[in-house]
Amino acid sequence: MGALNGRIAIITGAGRGIGREHALLFASEGAKLVVNDLGGAIDGSGDDRSPAQQVVDEIKAAGGEAVANADDITDWEGGKRLIDTAVETFGDLHVLVNNAGILRDRVLVNMSEAEWDSVIHVHLKGHFVPTRHAAAYWREQTKAGVEVKASVINTSSTSGLLGNPGQSNYGAAKAGIAAFTTIAADELVRYGVRVNAIAPAARTRMTEQTPGLSDIVQAPTDASVFDTWDPANISPLVAYLATEGCPSTGKVYFVQGGQVRLFQPWTMTDSLDKDDRWTVAELQAEMHRLGG
Repeated sequence: MGALNGRIAIITGAGRGIGREHALLFASEGAKLVVNDLGGAIDGSGDDRSPAQQVVDEIKAAGGEAVANADDITDWEGGKRLIDTAVETFGDLHVLVNNAGILRDRVLVNMSEAEWDSVIHVHLKGHFVPTRHAAAYWREQTKAGVEVKASVINTSSTSGLLGNPGQSNYGAAKAGIAAFTTIAADELVRYGVRVNAIAPAARTRMTEQTPGLSDIVQAPTDASVFDTWDPANISPLVAYLATEGCPSTGKVYFVQGGQVRLFQPWTMTDSLDKDDRWTVAELQAEMHRLGG
């Protein structure tokens, strides 16, 4: 019996890369899937509906159940149709994996408005819209007396949580996704919904074009050497977070190869205190204690 038997899941951006690996593993663990992918290029351009269908064909050939969906996850009605596809096809929804994203890397002084807007749009709104419609479905289920045991898994990045030059748009979006995750977890717990995020490190179309990573992510030439950048390494953690009995919520996990680490959220450490307003001169004398 698979760990996800009976679970109905949506995975966005599942036509290629990490999303494809999620879909294949979920299906092998017994989940029924909506495989969503607009099929665009790495910069978000284009609309090729074949990647999602190819993954569905693979799943069906292996005896699984899946249906393709090519709705734009940033479109309000498209996001609603995505959720409806799962409910109308399989009768319910238990898991939403927000994975879709694009890159338009550029150093800040050269970045255009369009390059900023497009990346923020796809990542942040592309996480918000499906989650919003899924949450509304689960809220109605709860109101109807149905016990909901649902899971949302978002996709953040070390580019946002740790920073990476040349990716201010992508990093800002991914940091926002981490914040979105913790807030959504607090809000949706009343409806039986857990919300977590991963910050994966793997070989994808994106990382192969990320500054400083293009040479590092290549597969080892020796087949006996563990490929720490294989995107398939990421999916077991996502599948675990999708299981009905997983207790985790509001967490962000780094995952690469065989390593899983828990991120510590922003937290306040050392402080300067006085019983009155600080003057600029006083701060000039004391801020070195806070590293400033």
